[in-house]
Amino acid sequence: MMKPKKESTTSVVRNKYTVQFKEQALVRAECDGIPKEAQDLGLAESIPYSWRSKRRQASQPFEEQKL
Repeated sequence: MMKPKKESTTSVVRNKYTVQFKEQALVRAECDGIPKEAQDLGLAESIPYSWRSKRRQASQPFEEQKL
């Protein structure tokens, strides 16, 4: 017999960062490296990598983004 799942009463809070914050973090990461910058800002290391990837995609022509 399966136990019923308990409903979680906690919710995930997502931080929203401004475009300026993301750009500044990426500029600093170019000098210090993403792992160090993420640690300094209290971010998961994957977040700046995601921002960098999205920035690169946005700067490409639309046709190249579909590849």
